[in-house]
This record gives sequence, structure tokens and C-alpha cells, in this order.
Amino acid sequence: RYVVNTTEVEGFRMGNVPDAIEVLGGPYTSTQQSFSMVNGKTTHSASVTYTYVLMAKKNGTYVIPAARAKVGGQAAASQALRINVSGTAPQSNAHSGGNYQQQRPAARVDRAGSAVRGGDLFIRVTASKQRVYEQEPVLLTYKVYTQVELTQLEGKMPDLNGFHTQEIPLPQQKSFHIEKINGRAYNCVTWSQYVMFPQMSGKLEIPSITFKGIVVQQDPNVDPFEAFFNGGSSYVEVKKEIKAPGVILQVDALPQKPANFSGGVGTFSVQASLDKATVKAGDPVNVHFVVSGTGNMKLLKEPQLELPKDFDRYDAKVTDNSKLTAAGLSGSRVYDFLIVPRNMGNYTIPAMEFVYFDTTTKQYKTLRTQPMTLKVEKGSGNTAAMVDYSQRNDNDIHDIFAKQPAVENDAFFASTMYWMINAIVVAIFFVLVVVFRKRAMAMADTAALRGKKANKVAVKRLKKAAKLMQKGNSSEFYDEVLRALWGYVGDKLTMPVEQLTRENIAEKFSGKNITEDVIQQFIEAIEECEYARYAPGDPEGNMHKTYDKASEAITIIERSI
Repeated sequence: RYVVNTTEVEGFRMGNVPDAIEVLGGPYTSTQQSFSMVNGKTTHSASVTYTYVLMAKKNGTYVIPAARAKVGGQAAASQALRINVSGTAPQSNAHSGGNYQQQRPAARVDRAGSAVRGGDLFIRVTASKQRVYEQEPVLLTYKVYTQVELTQLEGKMPDLNGFHTQEIPLPQQKSFHIEKINGRAYNCVTWSQYVMFPQMSGKLEIPSITFKGIVVQQDPNVDPFEAFFNGGSSYVEVKKEIKAPGVILQVDALPQKPANFSGGVGTFSVQASLDKATVKAGDPVNVHFVVSGTGNMKLLKEPQLELPKDFDRYDAKVTDNSKLTAAGLSGSRVYDFLIVPRNMGNYTIPAMEFVYFDTTTKQYKTLRTQPMTLKVEKGSGNTAAMVDYSQRNDNDIHDIFAKQPAVENDAFFASTMYWMINAIVVAIFFVLVVVFRKRAMAMADTAALRGKKANKVAVKRLKKAAKLMQKGNSSEFYDEVLRALWGYVGDKLTMPVEQLTRENIAEKFSGKNITEDVIQQFIEAIEECEYARYAPGDPEGNMHKTYDKASEAITIIERSI
């Protein structure tokens, strides 16, 4: 420590430190002032202390030359320091990252008006990977390095095209530690971290971010006596903009996707089970399908469940148990399918498949669950008359109705009323034949039927999303809105799930003479909905915005077609 018994100090410099001694930190500056009043006479004293943290690398006797400064307008110097180093000290906290580094070291307080140079305060940006595949998570870290007294810093990741971004929650109370860069010791802290999910291939740029900070400096022109009694301060705040550099990522497109690709990118495992092994006909059974692992968990497609004949199936209930980590979203995603067997018998639920891109092997992997056996017993109530068709041959001859109809001679036969009634019956018959034939043709055209019902199904799903929005269930809300948008366009354009891409949608809509503005608005609705699932801020406001955008997009497409 170097103590100067006045605050009128300029250009303080410590003597050259020998190579065998390492400067871990400093100079850290502190000021002390005292006032006294005796018989109406006020006296004032002040001092400035400059502190350095040193560590000897080897034994020996070393001399640190005198420190020099301009004090009160005149040159002044301290005495030289002699340091004897012997023996080996235990691992110290300051060197090993113990308690000393867990607290913020004192920072340098410059004179008011001093320039804050780039070497005194800067931000480094690092990406965990420079080259990734689409949907593969990348950890982006913003780290602050400072040698000055930084008291405030603000900066936020902007909205990015081509990325889904989620911020990792970090403690609001920042914990600084010391790091050395090019021989200089800095107070260092990890300020913010983001997990980025690239949505397209190519060279994608994460732009530079300008942070706004406040640095404290000391103004020697302020009267310490007035500052002490008037609640003032001899320190001033200086605004400083710190520009964090941008990062460029090389994003490779996924190889040719299999037809049943789940959309998963990462490392996963699956399992499936039934909540009951034996059930009565007409009673519900839950098929429990769990995807566990790390990756783009929220963007997985619903798995396909194949069922035997005579089973009713309802939409899956999705439960998201994933948490954001530096490696992406880790945890599990649960799909609960409710199925209802109509007839008794022994049935086998086929194995379920899950196809994903493994980022460790750079290949697609197919995971399969074990087939599940379900025994369906005779039901009760209305299901008592159900027949076991699971083991019956469809070619079996049914029982013959042997009762012969009775024919009676009646004067009504061949009368005028008789022929009129027969004519009416024949006319009704032909009318019904024409009506049912048209209906059968319409039902046979499955694609046309899906297209007609597309808007009705979408509206039903949006109503369900509105209820979820009122309950504040954001995760299931966004899933339901996305299901409404993708389901609508798939039914309206009669496209299978594996072909549902933005490019294919735009091409199909163009073929139906829909304007580019309308096509772009619909695609923006999907992108905005997907982004809103990760967007920070007010969840309720985001949900209302997403709901309105999706409803408007479907309405415009329906009117245009």
C-alpha cells in the first residue's frame, strides 16, 4: 500500500516490479477524509491509498524501487521496498479462485475527465461451437473485463432472423473474479449467456451489441467539506458505450431427411408404456410415450401411434419437462395418447418409432419402443353386446334368418292406392340413390373433405388455445396455435407432414393464385408463433399477439381460396 497524505495527487506510478514477482491486481484506489471542529475552528485531513496485490514466483530478496507522483504540484517519491521471499506457501485463495476471487476486487477510480480506453473496459464474446447443424444448440457467452469502477451495464440480445434464442438465467448479483490478459489483471464477470438454435443453413451472423455502462470517476474540484455536510459526493458518473463484437456461425444443412423425421436434433432416448395391461371394452387406456435427452426439445413433432382396428384415438396431451442448459434443452417431453378399444380380444400395440439427428455421430438414428400387449375384456352397459372380432375370420358365414314371411290376400293389392304408394316409394328410392351417390363420391375424395374441414378444425384448435391463454398456460398455448397453423395448411393443401416446409407452402399457395403478401403473412404467423415460445418479456402480451396473428392469417387464406 502507498499512502499519500493529501488528495492532490497526479500521475501516481509504482516502481518497476522485478520479474520474479507477479502483479495480480491494482492499483486499487481508496480515499479517506476527516474533519474536526474545536472552538469554532475547522481542520480537515485527507489521504489517498494505492493498493497492489503481488505474488512471488520464487524465493529470494527483491527490491521494488520508489513510487513517484506529483503531489500538490511538486514531485514526490516513496521509499524503496525490500521483500524477502522464502519457503513455499499453501495454495492461497487469491491465486486459486477461493474467497478472495468470489468478491469483487477494488477497481481503479480515475480523475474526472479521464478517457476510458478500450483496454480498460471491454466485452469478449465466445461461442461454444463455430460450426453446427440446423437446430443444434450453440452457447453464446458475453464476458466483461474492467480495470475501472463499473457500476452499471445494460445490453440485450436483439431479435434475430434465423435463430430461436433463449437466455440462460444468471444471478442478478454479479460475482467478479480476477483474470490476467496480456499481463494485465482485470475484474471479470460472465454478464449474460444465450442458447441459440439456428433455423437455416449458411453463414449466419450474430450482430455486435452495444452495451451502455456507467463508470465512476473522482472530481478533485468538489469541496470535501461541502460534500460531507450537504450529502453530496466528490465522485461523478461517466456514461460509456462498450461494443461487444459480432459472431459468425457456419450452419450446415441436415442431410436428406427421412420421411418419418421427428425434427429432433441432439441426443435422445425413448420409452413407451400402457397404464393398464387389462381393460374392459369401452374403457379408456393411456399410451405413455416419453422422449428424454438434450437438444431442440420444444420443436419435436408428435410421434405416430399405429393402432389395430376397432380402436378410437384422441389427440395427445403434451407435457414439457425440459430445462434450459448450456447444452440446450435437457429433460423430457411426454406424450399421453388416450385410446379406447371398442371390442373385446387380445391386441398388440405396434412399436413406436422416433427418428432424430444425432449431433455426436452426425447421423440419423431410429429408436423403437417394444410392442405392447393389451387384453380387452367384455364391457359393461352398452358394451355388453360387443363381439370379439379380434380372433374371428371375416369370411365366416353369419346365422341364417329362417322365418318365412306370411302372405295374405288383401283387396288392397293392385288397387289405385297400391300403385300410387309404389310410385312414390320408387321415386323416393331414386332420389335417395342420387343423394347418397353424391355423398359417397364426396366422402371418397378424402383430400377434398380435409380441405373443406380445414378451417373448422383450425377454429376448434384456436378456441382451445384461447382457453389455455386465459389460464396463462403459455407452453401448451403455443403448441396448440402451432398445431392449428400447421394442421390447417396441411389439410387445406393436402400435404403430408414430412412435406410441410415454408418453401412448399409458398409454392402450393402460389399455384392457387394467392398473392405473395398473403403467403408472406401466413408464413410470418408461423415464424412469430415459433419465436414467441422463446421470446422474453410479458408472456400474456406475447400470447395475445400470437393468437391475433394466427387467427388473421387463417382468415385471410380462407377468404382468398
